[in-house]
Amino acid sequence: MADNWCTIESDPGVFTELIEEIGVKDCQVEELYVLDQENLQRLKPVHGLIFLFKWRADESDNRATESPFDTDVFFANQVINNACATQAILSILLNASKVDLGEELAQFKEFSQEFPPEMRGLAISNSDLIRRDESSEDVYHFISYLPYKGRLYELDGLKKGPINLGPCTEEDWLEKVCPEIQKRIEKYARSEIRFNLMAIIKNRVTVYKEQVQDFENQKADVNTRLMDLQDGPEADNLRQQLALLNDQISTCQEAIKLEEDKRKNWRLENIRRKHNYIPFIMNMLKILAEKGQLVDLVERAKSREAEEKERRKDKQ
Repeated sequence: MADNWCTIESDPGVFTELIEEIGVKDCQVEELYVLDQENLQRLKPVHGLIFLFKWRADESDNRATESPFDTDVFFANQVINNACATQAILSILLNASKVDLGEELAQFKEFSQEFPPEMRGLAISNSDLIRRDESSEDVYHFISYLPYKGRLYELDGLKKGPINLGPCTEEDWLEKVCPEIQKRIEKYARSEIRFNLMAIIKNRVTVYKEQVQDFENQKADVNTRLMDLQDGPEADNLRQQLALLNDQISTCQEAIKLEEDKRKNWRLENIRRKHNYIPFIMNMLKILAEKGQLVDLVERAKSREAEEKERRKDKQ
């Protein structure tokens, strides 16, 4: 049941693994360190953005929400405390027009499509497919931003319904969402509240492989045209195009290698996060105690800590 949930750690590798495990194809999560158009355009296609911040009970927001019965945006209320990250991810995936949800999640969407928001939240919290057990003690809140049928939406599971931020297109929604997110960044930066921004995007390995294929097709076309030409200015121009295409292919292949290495590191980190090191640590401490080395190590650690405190005082 819903009591088995825990808060998902706010990490792009963890989020990407969650998306893959529920069967969604060709999506990944990227952390955004700079909110600017150049960075966002580079990541296209972007399915949605997730803003997460340290939650405060005294925060108020009186903006009007749409009735969930007047729109077909998939909106679910957050009915348990620790499903917030998952709901933010699903809010984007279940409203994205160009995402392959996989068979099971597509069936879940169809099954819950006619539910009111509260029932959708309960359906999410009780879904064996969606429920995850990740660990983090921090209480973060997650809000999704996405385009849907010509409107820009903010989806927050603690609200009564979606917040319509105005008209947009698939081409300009990233430009229009930036001021909304910037307001939040400035607000929480003033209050020294921790926050983060992530994007759900198309799998970058797939994107780069598609680019390589496109460049290879262009190369084939250029080579065909070269075969019909004698030496001359036009042939020289085509050879320059070939050289440029080869450079672009090499750049994409390097990017593919970097992405594959990043995913490999994500998998290793996720395995480490889930592994229980407590039995190993307890056994190691027991062996050190049996050898009479534990007390000495503890005293040395205390001494180093005291020295470090003194150094910090001197710097002040």
